[in-house]
Amino acid sequence: MTTGKDIRKIRARAPLRLGLAGGGTDLSPYCEQFGGAILNVTVGRYAFASILPRDDGRVVFEADDIGEQDVFEEGSPINEGLMLHRAVYKRLIDQFNDGVRIPLTIRTTVDAPAGSGLGSSSALVVALVDGMREVLGAPLGQYDVAHLAWEIERVDVGLSGGRQDQYAAAFGGVNFIEFLANDRVIVNPLRISEAISRELESSIVICFSGRSRQSAAIIDRQTSGLRTASTATLDAMHQLKADAIAMKQALTVGNIDVMADILGRSWKAKQATASGVSTDTIDRLFETAHANGALAGKVSGAGGGGFAFFFVHPEHRFRLIEALNAAGGQASPVQFTPHGSEVWRFR
Repeated sequence: MTTGKDIRKIRARAPLRLGLAGGGTDLSPYCEQFGGAILNVTVGRYAFASILPRDDGRVVFEADDIGEQDVFEEGSPINEGLMLHRAVYKRLIDQFNDGVRIPLTIRTTVDAPAGSGLGSSSALVVALVDGMREVLGAPLGQYDVAHLAWEIERVDVGLSGGRQDQYAAAFGGVNFIEFLANDRVIVNPLRISEAISRELESSIVICFSGRSRQSAAIIDRQTSGLRTASTATLDAMHQLKADAIAMKQALTVGNIDVMADILGRSWKAKQATASGVSTDTIDRLFETAHANGALAGKVSGAGGGGFAFFFVHPEHRFRLIEALNAAGGQASPVQFTPHGSEVWRFR
């Protein structure tokens, strides 16, 4: 059992991700019935967690990027405040420290707002789980960290969503991930050449369209369509799954034009899974993008706002970024990262 008396400063970070294809097929009950498939890549934006020892008996949660802090005195119940911090702390303490509290400050930041569509909330949970794993010496591998993060976020807290974000954040890199019945997940890292990786990275522009306030409602509508066996929703999900497989094949040979065709088809299928996936703002940005060199685009995540990303030939990337920014977006290049969640100690 850990008491916290000899804990050093612990840092953890987990990367955010772009869902290239298959997003939505990791939702229940689709993945249990048909098997889901997703192609994603982690990018150089992170959820950070610092876990610092305390000597006053308090447990303190701080989210610096949103300006929130919760302070719990020794012996007082931890039952309010920052729900993700609280849920991870309580779950890990109960499961791996016999429920004995450790006085800590857990301070976090995320390089994208909630509802960004980059899996920021799930990356935060992964970073928190991995950091607390280090504090407690819990015997958790990458699959364990990802599954526990999913269970905390989706079951303990009850937030709507799929499974890809936690596994992308835990493993990192370019992955083709299969989601099967009985919570079985297979992460297949793709070995692509450095030239293909650099060309793909240089062919993507991301653009923030505004914070999504609809993603949970969209996911709930998608899930409802799946549970009622809506033909439109099921057909769209089957198309998204097929697109993930086709996108993987195009990526392995570096055919960006084919990837763009698949992305455009997937965007249409994604919009058919539920209402509200696109918005007037997103539609305007897409019109601007297509008029300035974009081959295709898609909203990352559930939709309703957040980040969109576009494929573009690298020689036209600067023009596309300038046009999107002039149209009110927040556009930029993207950098891939091969690493998943990382933890280190520091005195």
